[in-house]
Amino acid sequence: MPKVSSVIVPYAAYLRVYEPLVAFPEPERGHWARYARRLDRPSYQDELRRSLADLAPTPPVAVPVHESPDAFVLDAGGVVCVCPWRTRLRGWQALGDLAEELPAVVLDAVLPPLVRRQAAQDYERWLADHPDARPWIRTATWQVPLNWFVLVSDEEREYVKGAGEAAAGAEDLPADGPLLRYRTPMVQARRRVARALRALRDAVEESPLIDGLVDVGRWLEEFHPRSLVELDYGGLVHTLPAGELEGDHSAADVAEGIEALRQGDGLAAGEAYARLVERWRAVRDRRSAN
Repeated sequence: MPKVSSVIVPYAAYLRVYEPLVAFPEPERGHWARYARRLDRPSYQDELRRSLADLAPTPPVAVPVHESPDAFVLDAGGVVCVCPWRTRLRGWQALGDLAEELPAVVLDAVLPPLVRRQAAQDYERWLADHPDARPWIRTATWQVPLNWFVLVSDEEREYVKGAGEAAAGAEDLPADGPLLRYRTPMVQARRRVARALRALRDAVEESPLIDGLVDVGRWLEEFHPRSLVELDYGGLVHTLPAGELEGDHSAADVAEGIEALRQGDGLAAGEAYARLVERWRAVRDRRSAN
């Protein structure tokens, strides 16, 4: 494998599902069992660098020609769980969102219309043979969607300031730090989605948060009930000062706001929402500056 650059690629956060090996049919299960024993498994930064490298050629490669054989691996109490990258599938799905994120002139410069049309046709043909395909990873740029925070609790928050802490911590902590993530059992994530939806629907008729929760809840139902869900700030940690990261308890603010709605306390719900808006406005401002 060629050496991957050590340059950090920021701006992206991730929602991942790690499924136990038993959730995969053979021969895929055997592949992941062997893969989990490797000592040279790539990191999330390696994954992002590879995808960006595909945009460098002329014409750019909008979607990888072959599906990635890589995955993230987690030992959950002696149970090996894997989160396949599925970069080809995610690349196709991401293309559908670009028109809403980029001005047409920028989008055409990065990915010419002919390249996008070819990728869309390839996806349509592939999807006809794989109608039940779904990614194990969701990605968000320059933000963590509020509905993601509903899945986790502040007690599951894990914050690492830098390399010194990582060296003394778990094997999957980054060597270069910092890190901010949450991990929770799938059953807990599903339960929190259901409770939040009940509270929100009782309080408001419609909301982008409700729509997002319905979508993410349906996605979670696709996975094994003994899976783990991980919310990882990913490269966003490199765009925020350490003090802001340390004081970031967005999951607690979201939980407080939903509980306030459940109790009929609109004032407290508004205060929690205001803290979230102020915190994430700083991140969006950095996006505009770039």
